[in-house]
Amino acid sequence: MFSRREFLMAATATGAILGSGVAGRWSRVMAQQGLSEESLLAMPAYGNVTLVHITDLHAQLKPVYFREPSVNLGAGEVAGLPPHVTGADFLKLYDIEPGSPEAYALTYEDFVALAQTYGRMGGLDRVATVVKRIRAERGDNMLLLDGGDTWQGSYTANATKGADMIEVMNALSPDAMTGHWEFTYGMERVQEAIEALPFPFLGSNIYDTEWNEPAFPPMQMFERGGVKVAVIGQAFPYTPIANPRWMIPTWSFGIREEDIAAHVQEARGEGAELVVLLSHNGFDVDRKLASRVPGIDVVLTGHTHDALPEPVMVGKTLLVASGSNGKFVSRLDLDVKDGEVKGFAYRLIPVFADVIAPDAEMTALVDKVRAPYEAELSRELARTSSLLYRRGNFNGTLDDLFCHALLEERDADIALSPGFRWGTSLLPDTPITVEDLHNGCAMTYPAAYRNSMSGEMLKNILEDVADNLFNPDPYYQQGGDMVRVGGMSYAIDPEAAMGARISDMVLASTGERIEPGKEYTVAGWASVNEATEGPPIWEVVEAWLARNPLVEIPEDRAVRVKA
Repeated sequence: MFSRREFLMAATATGAILGSGVAGRWSRVMAQQGLSEESLLAMPAYGNVTLVHITDLHAQLKPVYFREPSVNLGAGEVAGLPPHVTGADFLKLYDIEPGSPEAYALTYEDFVALAQTYGRMGGLDRVATVVKRIRAERGDNMLLLDGGDTWQGSYTANATKGADMIEVMNALSPDAMTGHWEFTYGMERVQEAIEALPFPFLGSNIYDTEWNEPAFPPMQMFERGGVKVAVIGQAFPYTPIANPRWMIPTWSFGIREEDIAAHVQEARGEGAELVVLLSHNGFDVDRKLASRVPGIDVVLTGHTHDALPEPVMVGKTLLVASGSNGKFVSRLDLDVKDGEVKGFAYRLIPVFADVIAPDAEMTALVDKVRAPYEAELSRELARTSSLLYRRGNFNGTLDDLFCHALLEERDADIALSPGFRWGTSLLPDTPITVEDLHNGCAMTYPAAYRNSMSGEMLKNILEDVADNLFNPDPYYQQGGDMVRVGGMSYAIDPEAAMGARISDMVLASTGERIEPGKEYTVAGWASVNEATEGPPIWEVVEAWLARNPLVEIPEDRAVRVKA
């Protein structure tokens, strides 16, 4: 059994109104007449095991706006395959009506108008409503699994070293989790937090180099619906490269394909009838892994923030991508008999905050952990007349804002902002608060550096990031997007060979080509080097906003993509 595109069918009657771009309170009411909590959550029970998956929350406790990418290119064999399909092409591929609620949730098309129509998404109290309903319907047949990047990405998470998220997630009662940005709180804090969790933190691919043994449990066995289920945890394999090695000095990571294969065989040997990989590899890495490691029934994938309304089949393996920031909850019902999956039903549940009623207990808990910080969180720094967003392979207006601040406040020729995929969106003509700012930069290594770099070094930096993103072998991709640039422009050929993708580097202030042997003053943030000095990026941006209380970000033309 395969429930195809059951997602948000109740809203089709309003498509013509929404497609016209009409916004405002009345159109929101009209749109929501076609939506209900029941239509979003109702799903006929199927099979004997239910997996519920959330991932990449990035510490977002409250409902948010989050614009999906306009550009998400695939490299090599996966070019043009989901999740590397966006906008109108995505709508066509999945037969989604333009202007519909699902079009708003899953694409960037007409984002501002549809955001004004359908409102914010996510919120852990709404997620709790979804989870509790499924748990009530499925009982002991259900597993709730957290794919990681849960404890980092907000002002309150940074202030509490993830304690706010841990308390709230404990109340949600996951059965297991894995991680990535969690490790940026440092080994001591991570160990302290994990030891106190009432559920296992799984990391089959993490080794303690001092003892040459696994640092975390690799897998956990469960029984659900009379089925023995093995959940193998896979943390982000490139954590010590993408994030500071000095924060986790004795932990070794990697994809470790052979280890996963061994764990699958071990699980089967212990009688597992269903094998689940709870992964933070990123979608393309998991797609390749699933094609090479037999015996995995389901991969719950994370890290690259992809949201797909249908699983992707790789042989007999189901790949489920559940988005980010609490926008979606995945429900996968499985019929498992005689040691194999006989069928499945799937729903990617969009968490429309104005439609799904908040769970009262979770609302109270969220309010409690945020209470000490509410005054600062709501402090208004400026207003934006532009849509501010981050996601996109080459640029995002939120990072453009950061680059403007770095150029002016740090007196630099060129600015660099890392291509993180976390960071929420702000609609035009809205305030920029402290909370909004920190949603885009809250981290434990925020120093805004100011260094001298040669043109050759700049090119090498761009080439390295481009290879991380566009290497045709997914095992060499680290996820994320291109480093954002300010004060310069360049051209990129994603299909070119390593070291030959970047060209036509030009300094914006003079229009001159950036010379390999010439030195330039470069400002940036989030360096993985331990000795990096400079004020926190949020102080730099707040100072710039004080001098620019109305933010207007023009269309970015710094990057030219060669066809």
